[in-house]
Amino acid sequence: MLGLAPYNRTMSAHSHHPGQQQPTPQPLPGVNAIVAVGSGKGGVGKTTLAVNLAIALSRMGHKVGLLDGDVYGPNVPLMLGTSEQPKVMGENHIAPIIAHGLKVISVGFLNPGDKPLIWRGPMLHSIIRQFLGSVEWGELDYLVVDLPPGTGDVALSLIQTVPLTGSIVVSTPSDVSLQDARKAIEMFRQMKVDVVGVVENMSYFVCPHCNHEIDIFSRGGAEKMAKHFDVAFLGSVELDPQIRKSGDSGSPAVLQGEDSPHAKSLYEFARKVVARVEEIKSSSSEGVIQIQ
Repeated sequence: MLGLAPYNRTMSAHSHHPGQQQPTPQPLPGVNAIVAVGSGKGGVGKTTLAVNLAIALSRMGHKVGLLDGDVYGPNVPLMLGTSEQPKVMGENHIAPIIAHGLKVISVGFLNPGDKPLIWRGPMLHSIIRQFLGSVEWGELDYLVVDLPPGTGDVALSLIQTVPLTGSIVVSTPSDVSLQDARKAIEMFRQMKVDVVGVVENMSYFVCPHCNHEIDIFSRGGAEKMAKHFDVAFLGSVELDPQIRKSGDSGSPAVLQGEDSPHAKSLYEFARKVVARVEEIKSSSSEGVIQIQ
């Protein structure tokens, strides 16, 4: 059975040490855009949105990869309904799992079950570098990276390893969630990463009996925060039991198609992400001086 050891050994020489000069982030050959999905805190549905975003982009005709960077809580395999183990190809090359049209890698494929990973920062840095550099991603329009909650080691390792096209910050409308989301925005800004935008998850609940919208966690806070920070608002996703059930069953809501009432807001979110990524890439290319 494939374990973690072969993966860890190959990257051990790259672990960080205090005072050590960090290498310049290197682009991933063949990958057009790398988008991180983060949040200041857990429990806001970040992985649910990352998984549905990746599949929606794929259903819209893009070539998409999904990297589960939430090492301590790797829920992507469950949400995609697969427990395969990736195969090693040649020397230190890893074949990603194919699920719902996505190329996927997750620690959850390598360490299944309930056994926790109790790792310090250098090990986290090592596995993130390996998932980026050793996995055969091939040609991708988008590589979506699901970050763990907070502003810690994994986000830092990702930013130091590859140049991110941008980051998406997920928040619920509650003040507690918004407080931590602001920290996530500030982290990306301090690390010179473009913020693709903010999305408000669990924004409202539609009563199945009267179709009245109920603001369980308040509403509109993420949009106000986006305006305050002068970043794009990527839309609101409702608190929908069907979205939760679909994720738990390994068949994410966007698989129902864009006409499904349970997937409509998720596709709207995905389209806004595409527009913003194109905007970011366009503005960055305009800043490059072309030498004839």
